[in-house]
This record gives sequence, structure tokens and C-alpha cells, in this order.
Amino acid sequence: MKKKIWAASPVFFVLSGAMLVMAFLSLRYSHTVFVIELCISGVSVAVTALSVLKFKNYVAVSIAAAKQVLTAEDEQAMETFTMPVVLVGQAGDIIWVNQAFLKKVSSQHEVRGENIDRIIYPNALSQITAASGTNVTVDSRQYSVFGTQVKNESILYFVDDTYYKEVNREYTESRPVVCLALFDNREELARDSASSEDSRIAADVEDVLFRWAQSMGGFSKRLSGGRYLIMTDERHVREALDHRFAILDKVREIKTSDNRSATISMGVARGAASLQEAEEWSRKALDMALGRGGDQVALKQKDESYEFFGGLSKGVEKHDKVRTRVIAATLSDHIRQSDCVLIMGHKFGDLDCVGAAVGMWSAATNALHRQARVVLDRSQCMARSLVDHIEQAGETNIFVSPEEALPMLTSHSLLVVVDTHNPDVVESPELLEKAQRVVVIDHHRMMVKHIENALVFYHEPYASSASELVAELVQYIGDTALSRTDAEALLAGIMLDTKNFVMKTGVRTFEAAAYLRRRGADTVVVKSLFADNIEVYKAKYRIVSSAQIHNGCAIAYVEKEFPDIRLSCAQAADELLSIQGVKASFVIFPSGGTVNVSARSLGDVNVQLIMEQMGGGGHLSMAGAQVTGMTVQQVCEKLLEELATGIGQPQIKDSAGTAN
Repeated sequence: MKKKIWAASPVFFVLSGAMLVMAFLSLRYSHTVFVIELCISGVSVAVTALSVLKFKNYVAVSIAAAKQVLTAEDEQAMETFTMPVVLVGQAGDIIWVNQAFLKKVSSQHEVRGENIDRIIYPNALSQITAASGTNVTVDSRQYSVFGTQVKNESILYFVDDTYYKEVNREYTESRPVVCLALFDNREELARDSASSEDSRIAADVEDVLFRWAQSMGGFSKRLSGGRYLIMTDERHVREALDHRFAILDKVREIKTSDNRSATISMGVARGAASLQEAEEWSRKALDMALGRGGDQVALKQKDESYEFFGGLSKGVEKHDKVRTRVIAATLSDHIRQSDCVLIMGHKFGDLDCVGAAVGMWSAATNALHRQARVVLDRSQCMARSLVDHIEQAGETNIFVSPEEALPMLTSHSLLVVVDTHNPDVVESPELLEKAQRVVVIDHHRMMVKHIENALVFYHEPYASSASELVAELVQYIGDTALSRTDAEALLAGIMLDTKNFVMKTGVRTFEAAAYLRRRGADTVVVKSLFADNIEVYKAKYRIVSSAQIHNGCAIAYVEKEFPDIRLSCAQAADELLSIQGVKASFVIFPSGGTVNVSARSLGDVNVQLIMEQMGGGGHLSMAGAQVTGMTVQQVCEKLLEELATGIGQPQIKDSAGTAN
């Protein structure tokens, strides 16, 4: 039986009596002990008596208060009222209930004297009286509880709306959800497979999607171009979320004779107002999934946010250069129609960022004969060795500061953004906001927040670097446009992002490097651009020596800012990957009023997913984040929490998803 607030526990009386008996028993042994125990017993009896008196006074006050709140006529009216009503005292004790409450809520159980918290849990009485309706579930019934404060007491009204809530839940869970799926690597699998095997793989993928759609209470319809339309409902999508879209793993189990796996990308529209809007959302979500490398599900929701599932496998390199040729022709037309071309990358530009910008400058200036400038903040540039090398070669009119570039921008100017598609991290957000004609060239996996309404959005997540993409474009814009110095700048960018052709290299990466070599790029000169001064070298190895290993991840942090801290920490993150057993590295450091994280991996861990949870982004093997309002230690703790969830880890084959 549950204890009543109004009931004084008999345990106190029993204990007090036992203490008195013990006091008299000890009289025969020690008079001193008898006096002490008698005093203690007396205090216990007095406290118990006062407690009982206090209980009686409280009950009397509560009953008197109830009579003040509810007159005889009010009580009679409330007693026969069809809606359950309860009067609650100051301490949360139930003072009075009507017959409807006893019958419907408490099931004829006497509840007067009990605490209302038992019935309204997990809500509090103060929450109910402050809100205009609170959902409370009692047994199998659902109520909307309304509360009002009267003097020192509260009156609660229980509205039984179980039926309407069930109808609303059924309506919500039966809302249609549109999914668009794409067999995203069929072309690559078919290239080296016999036609019979290609047909088998395509049929197996279609069968898996068909069975999955049926298990989701929906259907699958094959469209053109390897796409599939899947219709289901909110209830089954929620189940798929609980299983982290295991369909990705099922498709990945389909393999060719040379053990290559099939992969799909999927865009899911959830919470759209109409089927037309849902179809549009699913297309955007599918484009987002493909822009992040494929082999994943992108789920677009009502609040315009995205969730991602999968994305642990590496992007598939496309051997077909038709799109590159089309982009090059379109870009050439836009450059010819411009009076000035401004090229900028991201803040704290590295060799890839500056190299790609220089390559585009050469194409616009030497091949298309248009005035062009590279927008660069020298004070924050991490590729000062490359900038000095270009200027020493006699090309002194390339670089301008963001302040100098703003007056040069007109309505007929073209702004080319390289090595980023995030509007928050470009070299000059003001320049991007003012520009009316924008082109984006980037290789990082697609972020939810990206530059929109670009004339050309050349985004290829399979590419090793932005310099590789520019090197390919230049071949179609003007094959002889690059000077030896420009070619060395692009080669330096490729070597930086590939870790000297070790990470994320494909056939097209080496083809681009071979072209740059033909244009005169000297690998010895390029290697010298990576040389560090002695202070950067010492700082790098101090950071490396302080690293700790957690489940295959090396984590190091720097407490205080120092010159060239970004360069030192980025290189330290690269260096940590050379330690045996380290699959990913993270270096946390303060810079410019924010706490920054440089993340690297060997490809087994998707550091992009981890950094996205911390407000950043990047690529599968190279990513970063900038965190404001937190200390270095707090960011380190947050990183450890994210790593503990297993996000981005290879052992979680069907999970690794985000929330932005």
C-alpha cells in the first residue's frame, strides 16, 4: 500500500517505545547510561508528538482551505461533474476528488492524502499550472490536464482525449514518405564485368530494394537511369531509422566476381506538406547523398534539416571526363562574358586552395585573356611559401587582399570559389555576398549549408583535391595556359591533399599529375614548398609527443596559441597517422578566439561525420571544425563523447549518421 502524505508512520512510535524499554533495562547496569538513554528517548517521544501534531494541523488547514476554495454548492456541482477534477494542496497532496476522478483516473482507489506526482509523473505540478494543457498518461488512457492556482491550492481538470490522440498518432504515422534510390556505382561495376554479370548485379539490387519496400509496407518502381521510386509511410521510416537503414548493408553484400560491392544512395523526404513537395525534397536529398560520396541515405525533414546514414565507404572515381569537358566549356563562356574574374578559396588557405586558385587565374588570364586576380589574406595564409615562389617567378600582379578586391567587383564580374562550398569559411564572405555571378569548384563532401544559386557548381567528391579538378579543367580551357610555376602550384596542391600520392588517389589523379609534369612542374621544387622552418618543426613534434591514443584514435591538444599554430597542428595531425595502430588523428588548438580541430584518417574512419557533429565538415580522410564558446578541454571532452558513440567507425557498418 502506498504511503499517504497525511499518515504518520507507526515506525516512529515503535522506535520511541523500544528506546524507553532499553533505557529502563540499562538501569540495572549503569545509572549514567540510563539517564543518557532516557533523555534521548524523551527527545524522540517529543519529536514524534510534535510530528503528529503538525500532521493534524496540516490536515485541518488543508480541509479548511478546501472548504474555502469549494463551497457546499461548488462541491456538489463538482462532485457530479463528468470531467475528472482534483484539488491539490500546497505540498502536492490530494485534498479532494470528484466521483469522475475516482471512477476514471484512480479506478475507485482512495487517493486522498497521496501525492499528485504519482499520477502526473513525469510532469510536475508547477509545470501543469503554468502550461495551457499538459499530456498525462494514466494506465492506458491519455489526458490533457489543465491546472489553475486558487489561493494556496491548485485545481486540476483531466480531459480524456485518448481517442483524438490515437487518431492524430495514426494520421502522423501513416503520412506518405517518398524515397528516391540510385544504384550509384553500376557504371563502374559494369565496366569490367561481363554483360551477364552486370544483369545479375542489377537484378539483385532491384530485388533487394523491392523486398525492402515491401517490408516497409510500400512499393518500389524502377525509373530510368538506375533510379528507383519507393513509397512508404512515416511508421516504417521510423523503424528504418532505428535500424540505421540496414538496406545499405544488404545492397553492399551484393558482390561481383572480383569481390567489388554494389552500393546505393537514397534520398528520403519526411514530413512534406504534399506528395509534390515530397518528390522535390527526395531529389534534393539524393543529390546531397551523392554529393557526399554516395553509399548513404540523406533524410530531409520538415525543419529543412538533414540526417545522414552510412557514408563510410570511399567515393568511386568516375573515369568518364565528359562532364569535365562540359563544365570547362560552360565556365569558359562565363569568363569571356566577364569584365573581371576574382578567384578565392577558404580562410587560412593551404597549398591546395592557393594552387587551385592560381591554376584558375592562369586559365582566365593566359587562355581566355581576361583580367583576373586571386583574393588572399596574406596574414592568415598557410601557403606563404607558394605565394613567395609565384611572386619570385615574376608573377607579381596575381594576389589582392579582400579589401582591395571589393571595389573591383561589378555586376559583370565573375567570382570563382575554389576548395570550399561553405559560405561561412570563404576568404571574404562580404565578397561572396556582393557577387552576382558565382562559380564553385570543390571536392569536399557536400555540406547541408552550401553556396546556392551558383552559375556553375562543379562538385566532385571523388577527386583528391581542388587542384586536380582545376588541372583537368585547364586542359579543356587552354592546354598551354599553364606556366611552369602555375603547374608547380597545382602539383603542390595535389601532393598536399593526397599525402604525396598515398591517400585518395585514382587514375585521374595521376593523369592530372602527369599533365602538370609535362607542363614543366619540377617535383624537387614542389617538395621544397613543403619545407618548414625550425620553429614549426619543433612545435609539430611537441604536439605529436603529447598525443594520447584512444581506441585507435590519436588525440593531442594545445592550450596556448603561438605563431604558425595552424600549420604546426595540421602537420602534427598528418604525422600522428604514421604511428602504428592509429587509424585517425585529432589535434585541438586555440586560434583567433575559437577552438579548432584538425582531423585526419587513413580512410577507415570517416572523420567528416565526426567533425559534422562538432559543427564542421570536410572529407572522409581530412576534416576540421571551429568551435566557439568552449575551452580546449571542453572540446576535447566533446570529441571523446562523439568517438564513444562509434560514429564514423568502420565496425559500425550500417550506422554513422548526423543531425545540423
